Amino acid sequence: MTSIPDEIPSFAPTSGVTEAQHGLHLFADGCYEPGSGHGGWSFVAYRDAVEIASDFGGVDDSSNNAMELTAVLRAAMWINSQTAGEPAIIWSDSVYAVKGCNSRRHIWKNNGWKKSSPNGHGRRRTIDNADLWKAVDRQLSQNALVTIAWCKGHSGIAGNERADALADRGRLSIADG
Repeated sequence: MTSIPDEIPSFAPTSGVTEAQHGLHLFADGCYEPGSGHGGWSFVAYRDAVEIASDFGGVDDSSNNAMELTAVLRAAMWINSQTAGEPAIIWSDSVYAVKGCNSRRHIWKNNGWKKSSPNGHGRRRTIDNADLWKAVDRQLSQNALVTIAWCKGHSGIAGNERADALADRGRLSIADG
């Protein structure tokens, strides 16, 4: 069992709340190797600072943003299947995933998953990773008690470091396979 530090400092400046180790915390991370196109995702779940679950996987022909988002999606899916209705925080070091989940996805959904500004031909373009965003929206809409928060990557936060290592394992599983 891996544990997280006694206190997780607030890395989500928009929330203004210092998060303690108590409760359900998931760390989600993705990685991507541009040369190969291989990506990896993972999440690690902690209850009261004790690791209770983790999962990871790899994808061929992906992108870094897609892997970060896949990690958040898989974390939300785990919450909905294992701890439905319980408050939880999903921590991610991806600004793309956190801002997308907390504000942009609502706008994109209202716009039919299209960007608000038109392209050169006067048409609005579909957002990047639209299928992933739709899936994330479906999962997050099932539990209003799930919070998505940002944490600084590669800064010694045990849950984030563990998720990072598992995501890399997922990426390498594609390279080895």
